[in-house]
Amino acid sequence: MAGRVQGKVAFITGAARSQGRSHAVRLAQEGADIIAVDIAGPVESIRMYPPATEEDLAETVRQVEALDRRIIATKADVRDSGALKAAVDEGVAQLGRLDIVLANAGVFELEPSLELTDRAWQEMIDINLTGVWNTCKVALPHLIEGGGGSIVITSSTAGLKGTPNTIHYTTAKHGVIGIMRTLANEFGKQAIRVNTVHPTGVDTVMIQNPKTWGLFTPDDPEPTKEKFTELFETLHPLPVAYVDPVDISNAVLFLVSDEARYITGVTLPVDAGYTIR
Repeated sequence: MAGRVQGKVAFITGAARSQGRSHAVRLAQEGADIIAVDIAGPVESIRMYPPATEEDLAETVRQVEALDRRIIATKADVRDSGALKAAVDEGVAQLGRLDIVLANAGVFELEPSLELTDRAWQEMIDINLTGVWNTCKVALPHLIEGGGGSIVITSSTAGLKGTPNTIHYTTAKHGVIGIMRTLANEFGKQAIRVNTVHPTGVDTVMIQNPKTWGLFTPDDPEPTKEKFTELFETLHPLPVAYVDPVDISNAVLFLVSDEARYITGVTLPVDAGYTIR
């Protein structure tokens, strides 16, 4: 039985671990080959959690290849449109086409608004907003040449409602909705669909580390995963603290598959009900 994206090629940024790796593996399970990109190194203003590494990116390669799918992986920064273009061009040259674009790369940091430095603001906007545009910009010519395709941009619940102490992150995640809606209108006649997904907290290294727990519970001298989990459970109508990466991957898979062939311009929350509160 053919997979839901059998024979297609997906370009995924932030593919070294967490949601990006999950997307690569889930699409590979359904028959796609992968062009994977990740910075695989530190970002100056992000101190809350450890950076992805080249070893992480290599593990994504291993997991995709274990599914008997092809993968071209490149270390590149989404802020560098030239490096991104080179990565996607080489991937298409080797794999033969491009059908799916997942603008997933992003960073997160908690910071009270009036303590936020100019550098931290700019770095967040450059990665989480301009990096998304760079990803779409270098991929669109390939989608047009191939007769269409699907772009899914990873936003956040912070793209749909204001989230305290994340003004730079929230601004960027709102901004990518503008990118999505504009591209959905501009390139719809060329059979290119563009949507966003909006996860709540996802069970990844970004939130599952002691520093993150402490930032979310600043008055607690002994933050723990258990206390953090209890706090996050209060945010959702459904009885869950956070979702798994594959929950987002399954939503992405639906949006890029033919099952969603007439869905474009949509903001799809995968949030256990967080945004209805």
